[in-house]
Amino acid sequence: MTDYAIARHNMVEGQVKPNRVTDLAVIDAMREVPRELFVPKPTRGVAYVDEDIRITDTRYLIEPMVLARLLDAAAIRRDDVVLDIGCATGYSTAVLSRMANTVVAVESDAELARGASDLLLQLGVDNAVVVEGALTDGYPAQAPYQVILLGGAVAAVPSAIIDQLGEGGRLVTVVAPDLGRPAMATATLFSRIRGQIASRPLFDAGTPLLPGFEPQPTFEF
Repeated sequence: MTDYAIARHNMVEGQVKPNRVTDLAVIDAMREVPRELFVPKPTRGVAYVDEDIRITDTRYLIEPMVLARLLDAAAIRRDDVVLDIGCATGYSTAVLSRMANTVVAVESDAELARGASDLLLQLGVDNAVVVEGALTDGYPAQAPYQVILLGGAVAAVPSAIIDQLGEGGRLVTVVAPDLGRPAMATATLFSRIRGQIASRPLFDAGTPLLPGFEPQPTFEF
C-alpha cells in the first residue's frame, strides 16, 4: 500500500526543491495538498512521479516540477486574486488556494468541473470556485487578476486572456508554438508593466497542450 504522505514529502524534496523553487508558499502548498485525490484511482500509485498524468483522453495533470516552477515564477502574494485556466480535477486550484486570497478556476469539461468542485469542498477549500466555460475565454467577469495560470501548453496566449491581467500582474504557462518540435516548448512568464506586456522565457518543458490552444493554421502562397 502506498504511503501518500511519504510520497508527497519525496516529491517536494526530490522534484520541487532541487529545481530552483525557493518560494516557501509553493513548497508548503505542494507538501500539504493530497495530489493522489486528483488523479484517477488506477493511477494513484504514481500520483507523485515526475511526469504528466493522463486524466482524460485529452487532459493531463502537469508534472509537479513544472507546476511548482511556474508558480514560483508567478510570485503569488497572499492578497492576490488568481485565475486558473484548465484546472481539470482541481489540483492546481487547491495548491493556489493555499497561496492566494481568491482563486477562480475555469474548466470546459463539465464532468471535470463538477469533480473539481466536489474535491475542493471535501478538502475544505473556501476561497476558490470552479466555473464551467471555454478555456480560451478565461473568466472576464472577475477580472482583472494579479496572476493567471494556464494549466498546460499553448501555441499562444489569446489576447482575450491577456486583457484580463491587471497592472503588475503575472501570467505563467508553457508556450509551444510548433507541435512538430516539442523540444521548443518553453515555460514563459508574461507581465503587465505600465500597460505593456513583457515576456521572459523560464525553462524548457514538454507539457501536453491544452485543448483549444492549438496552433492556428496559416495560409501559404
